[in-house]
Formats: sequence, structure tokens, C-alpha cells
Amino acid sequence: MFILNATPEIASLVTRLEILRTRLDAGATLSRRWSGRLRREMEVSAIAASTALEGVRVTADDVRRILAADRPAQVTESDAALVTGYRDAMTYALRRADDLDFQWHPEVVRAIHDRVLGGSYALGAGRLRDKQVFIVDGRSGELQFTPPDPAHVAGLLSDATADLGRSDVPAAVLAAVAHVSVAAIHPFADGNGRTARIVASLAMLRGGYCRPEFTSLEEWWGTHPDDYYAAFETLGAEWHVGADITSFVYAHLGAHVAQVEAYEVDHAVQADIWVALNNLAEQLGCSRGVEALYDAFLGRAVTNRYYREIATVSSVTAATDLSRLAAAGLLATRGAGRTTEFVASPGLLTRLESELGLAERIDPALPLDERRRALIVALKWRVQER
Repeated sequence: MFILNATPEIASLVTRLEILRTRLDAGATLSRRWSGRLRREMEVSAIAASTALEGVRVTADDVRRILAADRPAQVTESDAALVTGYRDAMTYALRRADDLDFQWHPEVVRAIHDRVLGGSYALGAGRLRDKQVFIVDGRSGELQFTPPDPAHVAGLLSDATADLGRSDVPAAVLAAVAHVSVAAIHPFADGNGRTARIVASLAMLRGGYCRPEFTSLEEWWGTHPDDYYAAFETLGAEWHVGADITSFVYAHLGAHVAQVEAYEVDHAVQADIWVALNNLAEQLGCSRGVEALYDAFLGRAVTNRYYREIATVSSVTAATDLSRLAAAGLLATRGAGRTTEFVASPGLLTRLESELGLAERIDPALPLDERRRALIVALKWRVQER
């Protein structure tokens, strides 16, 4: 449908991604609880970044609480529905990825879109657009791109999904093609960007890139929005089948490589912190308490409702766990009654620094946030020296 040149630069990035995948797949086996937490954390970052790109104003902390059925008061129900819709769409992609009977088809894209928009009939969830749309710069109001006439959308989407079934093209390249194709066709009245990015994630999953570091580029694009929008300039001012998407594919692959390389160090640091906090929790006979300690260490307030969702316990058990961690001096309380929040105490940092063998390298007189940053920096140095 589009023109794509097989350049040496693209081939080099594909090779680099294969090396990274092999290295990560051969790495240390992650504990089940940490693996689940890592995937949730990346899911939160991806959703927050993707919804922000589409103008939905929610923070990562908002998303984290929404997904734990603890919607913050400042987040509207409609915005919360878009957050859970995105999560449901990604969950759908994960479920379908290893289906032996899977086939690329427009209905797959429509099913993803239906979930992205939370099944909202009013928003046109899962239904192809029947009107001409125009893409404008949200900051300047200038026309950026004119997608194809609605009469051609169904056929173009069918052609695009047929191309995704090719076995002679690397999965990472197919993911980039999927992204730019769905975004350019703009098959829906709303939610096209999120849908295109999840379709790209599904292409990666189908190609065997199953670790969360590879499956979503949302966080990268969310922190590099200018690069993201510039990549689409390859399409020109209006839809035409002969557009050369080589530069988009190159940018997409480059973003994948850069993201995974950044994650390698960050995730090693986070894993070290998790293991140390897990040891502290186990010493109290409450291993699941690591969930609360991890959030608190990162500066987040933990509520009973949030904790019971992520630890999968009852309200009574959640209250008991949180009280035990507070009594041990690892958490401090803020507020009272149902509004009680649990946050990191100075004792948590002290015990954690000792557990990690970093007590002598960090000044205990520093404010809590500065101690946290100093500990992370020290761990990064240690990880890079391994």
C-alpha cells in the first residue's frame, strides 16, 4: 500500500532489537509477583502517555489508582472510562497474540477500537467513520493531514491488515507499518492514535516480542511528542497510496531500540529495590506487603482500597497489613478513618539503604525525596558496573 525501502539503517535496527530480545529473554527469571508488578507499572506508564497524546488529562498516579478501582475525585468518569478502555484493549491484544487460529482482519482493529473507547456507542466504538475528517495541529490549529474519503476506508483497512500477515517481513517492521497505516487511514471518528499504537503492539507480540519492554512504545512517544508527530510528516499533506513511509519505519525502530536500552538499566535498578523491600516484608511475615512498600518508596500514597486491589486481599486483611507495616516503622500514616493514606517513613529509607548495602553512601539527614533520588542514583552506578 505504501512504499518502504529496505535500507541498511533499518536492517541494523532490526538486528539490534533481536540482540536485545535475546539478551532480555536469557536474563534472570523474574519472580511472579515482581513480573506482575513490572508489567503493571509499564501498563500504567503506557496508558498515561497514550491518553495524554490524545488530550486526556490524567497522570500516571491517576491511572494507577483508576486501574485499582480507586478513581481520584478530580478525574471524571468519562476520562476514567477511556483509561480502563485502553487497558482492556491492550489485554485483548495480549489474549489474541498467541492464538494459533489468529488471522489479521479488519475486525481485529475494530475490536481493539471498541475497547479503546470503552464500548461507547456515542463515541462510535468499533464503527468505521462515515464522514470526512481532518487532522489539525492542536497547538496552532493548522491543517496537518487529510485522511482518505470515508467511502474508501473499509477497503483500505482490509488491504492494510492483509499486509500484516506477511511472514517475510520482520515483526518490528510490520509493527511500524501497522502503526502508520492505521493512523493514516484514520478509520474511526475518534481514538485512531490509540488504536494504531495498540495494533502495532499486537504485531510485536505476534512476532515473539513478548516482554513488556518491547510491546508498547507509548511511554517513549509520550515523552518525545515532537519526534512522534514529525515522523508522520512522511505521509505528506493528504492521503495517497504511494507515500514513502521509510523514514517513519526508521523512526519507529529507533524509538524501540532507545526505549529498550533505557529500560534495561532502569528495570535492573527497580528489581534490586523490589528484592530488598520484599526481604523487609518477609522479615515481618507479610511478603505481600512489598506491594505497599514499593509504592511508598516511590513517593506514592497507598490507600486501603488501592492496596487490597493490587495485593488481592480483603479490606480487613489490607488494614491489618498496612497497620503492621506502619507499626514496624516502615510506613507513616496521613489522615484518619477512610481517608487514611500510608506513605514512606524515614525508617523505610534507613532499612532499605542498609538492606542494599548503601547506608554509608547516603546522608540520612537529607529530605526523604532527596534520599530516594540518591539511592536510585547509587544503584544505577552499581548496575552499570556489573
